[in-house]
Amino acid sequence: PQAKLIFTISLLLGTTITISSNHWIMAWAGLEINTLAILPMISKSHHPRAIEAATKYFLTQATASALVLFSSMTNAWYTGQWDITQLTHPTSCLILTSAIAMKLGLVPFHFWFPEVLQGSPLITGLLLSTMMKFPPITLLFMTSPSLNSTLLTWMALLSAALGGWMGLNQTQVRKILAFSSISHLGW
Repeated sequence: PQAKLIFTISLLLGTTITISSNHWIMAWAGLEINTLAILPMISKSHHPRAIEAATKYFLTQATASALVLFSSMTNAWYTGQWDITQLTHPTSCLILTSAIAMKLGLVPFHFWFPEVLQGSPLITGLLLSTMMKFPPITLLFMTSPSLNSTLLTWMALLSAALGGWMGLNQTQVRKILAFSSISHLGW
């Protein structure tokens, strides 16, 4: 019970830090706190499928976090700004768009999400589909004036189409929920 409370508080703390930050390092730290807090919840059952889901989640989120850090450092290198709203360098914008899409599970970075949701407990899957999406969506909204709108539109259209289409072929509830989440992120 105490470990569950600590992980829940860490999830709330990481989300709050990312949502309220103006500096890239603080936003990155909040994302990392969230990732590290949800991993024990995913692998709680010690089932091979849960361990595989936790490993896939960790590798995907670590890659996306590294891209967020690389994007912010590239932007700071060229502009001298660490402020989230001052993302102006085109390469940084493209890398950040990819990182946020990877964290959210948007097409074409969506392959990890159904597998992770399938291997997670139902309540943890609910957290992955809802609360874990808030920090990346907040970063997306904060940087949206700088990001490539054509790329975002294509990702949204493909996510809405592929999520709905791939969800039709599923018989397992968690995978249906995962593809529904991908489709709704597109919308």
